[in-house]
Amino acid sequence: MHALIVTAHPDCNSHTQTVASHLAKGVVASGNYTVEHADLAAEQFDPRFNQADFDQFKGKLASPADVIAEQVRVDRANALILVYPIYWWSFPALLKGWIDRVFTQGWAYDDTGQNVIKKLEHLQVHLIAVGAASQRTYVRHGYFGSMRTQIDHGIFGYCGAPVVTSELLLASDKNFPDSHYALAYNLGERLFEQKEPA
Repeated sequence: MHALIVTAHPDCNSHTQTVASHLAKGVVASGNYTVEHADLAAEQFDPRFNQADFDQFKGKLASPADVIAEQVRVDRANALILVYPIYWWSFPALLKGWIDRVFTQGWAYDDTGQNVIKKLEHLQVHLIAVGAASQRTYVRHGYFGSMRTQIDHGIFGYCGAPVVTSELLLASDKNFPDSHYALAYNLGERLFEQKEPA
């Protein structure tokens, strides 16, 4: 079994990157599993949806080489884990651009005009959002519920990929930051034991 962890934080020493590192250590410690870390900022992935991407969407061209390389990376994985800081109650632009360009029609889904064929049903998805606001703020304004609707359902549900984990880690959490690192490590250890929530 193989896990792909994707991050999109420019600071390699950030809390987000440290959470991802603990998660990777947990995966490796759990047994004969492998893990790959796609650090989109360090790799300088271009998130801009360009003319070539649009032409692929319209069925005129194949996907650009950088997109195909990312799809191959996802295809190797049994589990996709996104660890990301919350910017304006959603993904950072870099991660959203990765989704925009990589989760293409024909690869992630097919829209026949009559129905949508979901093509990523084999892929477990785990989402770890790292934020600074208080739990009270997220509850009062419904931010995390909105994020789950947009990301869990709107993106991954549309492609058929089951979201097994959807965590919100906040700086106000008890025993921060160590509690976040412990949670990430434990998630990594149990990654391939988990089932889709009922």
